[in-house]
Amino acid sequence: MAFNTGNEGEATKKIENVTSKVPSVVFLGAAVASMAISATLKCLCKDKNALFVGQWAAPFLLLGIYNKIVKTEGHD
Repeated sequence: MAFNTGNEGEATKKIENVTSKVPSVVFLGAAVASMAISATLKCLCKDKNALFVGQWAAPFLLLGIYNKIVKTEGHD
């Protein structure tokens, strides 16, 4: 069973072309917003929801790093 069909490179380029247009501050803002929403939910005693939303911050920051790398280094 072959998973690499050769289309992965083209699909990746298309995705990176679109996502590289997103400003890096959007990802930072999303991370800060998720932390603020999480704190608000925690104050409202909605602990499970607060933990769920609070875990979004790290993926947003990682997406921001990936976005920055694509912008500076480009794609293959």
